[in-house]
Amino acid sequence: MSSNARNLNECLKTGGALADPDLDVKALLQAARHLKLAVYEVDCSRAKSKSAVLRAIANAVDFPEHFGGNLDALYDCLCDTVLDQPAGMVLALWQLHQDDPGLSEHAAAIAQVGEDVVEFARENGKAFTFVLDKADGAAEPGRTHSA
Repeated sequence: MSSNARNLNECLKTGGALADPDLDVKALLQAARHLKLAVYEVDCSRAKSKSAVLRAIANAVDFPEHFGGNLDALYDCLCDTVLDQPAGMVLALWQLHQDDPGLSEHAAAIAQVGEDVVEFARENGKAFTFVLDKADGAAEPGRTHSA
């Protein structure tokens, strides 16, 4: 196992944000599978507002129909989802347009929800890692990171 793979495994075990623009997606998915973490990938390439990002997450994670569509509901549903997983989960937001005018003011709040879920997961013996893959401005609708 390479030192990068070992570092990635440690990051996944402890949870937290992964915002490395050079993140090896294939290695991430492989490490998550190895650690028996559920992986939810969210294509945010077309989401240009907070509500669109929340809908994309809700669809990818299969939140219940009563999902409220706000940050408090996001936190609640992510915490419920983490608890449903044997070891924890990875939530990957691919091509997040965090610098776009409709989303820039909310990107930090979405990331804060992720950090709050990390703490909740740790308190409950689970791991929660989230990836914020910043869109490069040349969004490629339909781009996926599946291994």
